[in-house]
This record gives sequence, structure tokens and C-alpha cells, in this order.
Amino acid sequence: MATVVKIQLTPTEDWANLNRYRQANEQLKAPAKKEQRIVFIGNSITDNWTRDHGQFFEANPSYVNRGISGQTSSQMLVRFRPDVIELKPKAVVISAGTNDIAGNRGEISIARIAGNIFSMVELAQANNIKVVLASVLPASSYSWSPSIEPADKIIELNTLLKAYAKDNKVVYLDYYAAMVNENKGLKKDLGRDTVHPNAAGYDVMEPLVQAAIKKALK
Repeated sequence: MATVVKIQLTPTEDWANLNRYRQANEQLKAPAKKEQRIVFIGNSITDNWTRDHGQFFEANPSYVNRGISGQTSSQMLVRFRPDVIELKPKAVVISAGTNDIAGNRGEISIARIAGNIFSMVELAQANNIKVVLASVLPASSYSWSPSIEPADKIIELNTLLKAYAKDNKVVYLDYYAAMVNENKGLKKDLGRDTVHPNAAGYDVMEPLVQAAIKKALK
């Protein structure tokens, strides 16, 4: 009988934070026969959703949150197999890009960010997982990267995402239009800062994502 060796990664080695959901993924049962499991993969905007407006996930037990605060599209791409594909969802909601623009893991072009996101879409499709491709939320500044001016870069990235979704018959989820103010930033009453939604922000996002999921599953 072969010996199984489990390798425990240190935080510095676990660049994509594969350990964050490792135990939860192992404990998650396979979807029931008629279950329509939906995985949400993203950054802090997704991660904080459970904390700041958890009733949404409580009311939708087939929704699985796999957001990790601070993550870039490159990191999400690395963990897409264990945190999405292996959970066997019917659909995935992909929300990525703002931390790339913020330079969280170094400088990266808008085209390369888009390419990472497109690769996640293609991985999902190759595994018969429907896709909801979310826009990046508006942001006028990043408190942790004050030298970055993100507003126009977010518009540029969203333009690429929307065009790709149209060309590839993927459902595009436009959070941006519903949440942007006159200065190309997040509406003050919808955010707890310039980037992250508050409870009112999630109230705006939830019917939009529900409609997008419904459309993707048709």
C-alpha cells in the first residue's frame, strides 16, 4: 500500500493561499443530484460578503464563497482547480482585477490581468461549468496603494471583460454601472471605503448576481 505524504506549506511558500480553503473543501460533500452549486471566487469584496452580509449565503446554501482578501487574478488562477473545479459547481462567479490594478503582487498590464481572468473562464468551460464574469467595482483610490489612480484602469479592464463575454457568449455581470458615482468611484453610500461595499452595497449586488446566475444556468 502506497504511503501518502501530506506536505504542509508555510505561508511564504503558499503564494496562492491554497491552504485557506483546503479543509473546507475536503469537508464539503459532493453536490446532491439536483443541487445547483455556485462557487464565488474573488478577492476581499467576495471574502467579506459572508462577514458583512452573510444572510445572502445563509439564504442560498448552494452558494459557496471562495473569496480571499488581497488576491490578484494570478493567485486565483493558481487555485482555480481546488477551489472551483474540484467542488463540481454548476456555475462560477468570477470577480477579479482590482488588486492587480493596485499592484498587490507587482506591476502587471491590463491585458495580462484580462488574460488571467479569461484563462479562468476557459478552465471552467472545459469542465462544463457555466460562467458569470463580473465587472470590477468602481474605485477612485486604494488606501494601501495611494500612488495608484485606478478609476480609468478599471474602466479599461471592464471594457475588455465585457467584450470577451460578448464574443464568447459568457454572462457579463455589470456591478460597475449600478455602483459608480459621478467621479468614476464607488458611491459613498454603498461603500465602507473607496473599494469595499457595505451592507447597502451588497444589497445592490445581490439581485444583480442572482439574475446573472439564473441567466447562466438557462
